[in-house]
Amino acid sequence: MSTTSTADALSPLPPVSTTLLLARHGQTVWHAENRYAGWSDVPLTDEGRAQAEALGRWAGAHTVDAVWTSTLSRAAATAEPACRALGLTAHREPALRECDFGVVEGRTLAEFEAENPARAKAYQADPVSYPFPEAEDPRTAAARGAGVLRRIAAAHHGQRVLVVAHNTLLRLVLCSLLSIPLGEYRRVFPRLRNAAITELRMTDGTAALLSLNVPCA
Repeated sequence: MSTTSTADALSPLPPVSTTLLLARHGQTVWHAENRYAGWSDVPLTDEGRAQAEALGRWAGAHTVDAVWTSTLSRAAATAEPACRALGLTAHREPALRECDFGVVEGRTLAEFEAENPARAKAYQADPVSYPFPEAEDPRTAAARGAGVLRRIAAAHHGQRVLVVAHNTLLRLVLCSLLSIPLGEYRRVFPRLRNAAITELRMTDGTAALLSLNVPCA
């Protein structure tokens, strides 16, 4: 005879969490000179390919149920060793692409500062209120990035998902999901290391940060 009470039978099920394993792509040829790489398709360096292989080995030794990646080649190439190790095909998502940096695309902050010192100073003080000229609005980028992570989490209830994307986009998204003012993203998250793991637990659209910048090698 069952001992389950009516109240137990009607109790709602506990919410199911999804673990998102966020990784920035490997080092690119523009990293050595600190050039902004937004929508440009910049290839990985030898070091970047080695970082991708280390991420692949890490994925193969851990539970990963799905892989999502930006459509930019540097992210897809970084995800490829993990897909190979896991026997999975990556979901390629345009909304995971990096921010468009406008007139600074392919240039350094120092070069922009020499040309427009007042605007560069304003950007450094508040990069969201004063983005680079012709750049994507950081608030728009944060919204698209946070939206796609919520969609990925909803599509993989109870699973662990590797998401390979980009430095500025992921920092903006972390601020958005963790209720940190967007204008603080460069201070709170100075950088995400290439091919390191940042772990988020997503539950009913809300996020908890479990780890940040954990190296794979």
